[in-house]
Amino acid sequence: MTAQSTLIPLCSSSDLQEGGLAVPFDVLYQGQSCWAFAIRFKGEVHAYLNRCSHVAMEMDFQANRFFDTTGQWLICATHGALYAPDTGRCMNGPCRGGLVKISLSEQDGLVGWHTDPQLLPQTF
Repeated sequence: MTAQSTLIPLCSSSDLQEGGLAVPFDVLYQGQSCWAFAIRFKGEVHAYLNRCSHVAMEMDFQANRFFDTTGQWLICATHGALYAPDTGRCMNGPCRGGLVKISLSEQDGLVGWHTDPQLLPQTF
């Protein structure tokens, strides 16, 4: 987070269940409209662009489902790449680097995401 960061409200903490469905949200990343998602893993909230690092396409195999069957990895439904839920780092499969992480905060039962110069709220 930088001094220029703004906190954007996202959801209630209870909306993010351990290893469960993600909460999607829209962002502008480097001037492009993108989907992003927030998850809970090992009690902590994390968010990433919904974009596989192998080929820039959405990863979820069903709406808002990103975890594999073990609940330990985020998986790209198209390429099978596995990512660490807490860092976005590619752990296995055809990927280049890792997922683009979005900074989150959780306080008083609410989750919000932080803007930065490359990551802004999507306005319609």
